[in-house]
Amino acid sequence: MELHFEELLGQITDFIKSEAKTETVVGKEFQLGEFKCVPVIKVGMGFGSGGGEGFEAKGKKGEGIGAGAGVGIEPMGFLVTKEEDISFIEAGKAHGLSAAFEKVPDLIEKLAINKKEAEVNA
Repeated sequence: MELHFEELLGQITDFIKSEAKTETVVGKEFQLGEFKCVPVIKVGMGFGSGGGEGFEAKGKKGEGIGAGAGVGIEPMGFLVTKEEDISFIEAGKAHGLSAAFEKVPDLIEKLAINKKEAEVNA
């Protein structure tokens, strides 16, 4: 078996080039009522490879090669249009009433701090 690192790395590089393109990050447009929506994602890729050859004590030759790759995809949000208006809605971010409820613990903490400061200054 011959080791062909350049060929292997070329194939992995070609794969990454074919997958990391605008169409992968910006999804296909879809209609939701009167809104046009386009999903936007974050893509991360990585790879590694290695190989070697050697001789054992009896003189037998051994060689090996290996490679691995990984892809991570995370939704970021949606581009949303309605007539001439366009906006970006982040995925995983709370909006409206749920956003207000998420801020309640911070608000309570600030009120407690203000109360303590008022007591100290009184």
